[in-house]
Amino acid sequence: MGFIKKILFPTDFSSTSECAMKYALEFAKRFDAELEILHVLFDESQVVAFYLPQVTFQNLDKELEEAARKQFDEFINKYPELSETKHTTKILKGTPFLEIINEARETDADVIIIGTHGRTGLEHVLFGSTAEKVVRKAPCPVFTVSHKDQQFSMP
Repeated sequence: MGFIKKILFPTDFSSTSECAMKYALEFAKRFDAELEILHVLFDESQVVAFYLPQVTFQNLDKELEEAARKQFDEFINKYPELSETKHTTKILKGTPFLEIINEARETDADVIIIGTHGRTGLEHVLFGSTAEKVVRKAPCPVFTVSHKDQQFSMP
């Protein structure tokens, strides 16, 4: 049962991520695997700088990173059972699906466990799906988890 040694768990701190975290913890426990908890801070400066090239984002950047770290700590503190699990935490900056895929490659993750929001219609077109892109491009299997209250609606 030791074929899963490294689990990558990307989180956006949503309720869907909370559901997925329960699976990640259970997988880590059952397989005695290391769990890497990852948050990707979207690099908004690439998009905004395209429209407003003179604006500097040093302070905004720093504030966003501090807020993300605080949210990350709050998320982690919801799971006291992490103290009994081999785990690491990491915050990266960039395009979420690309950073998740690169991290899975660099760390030789055996599986990625990720929450999916189940967006459909225009919302899906506008925001896309990080989980969907990860499933299509990941170098390892991907286990997706939807929120238990999520309901499918026809687009």
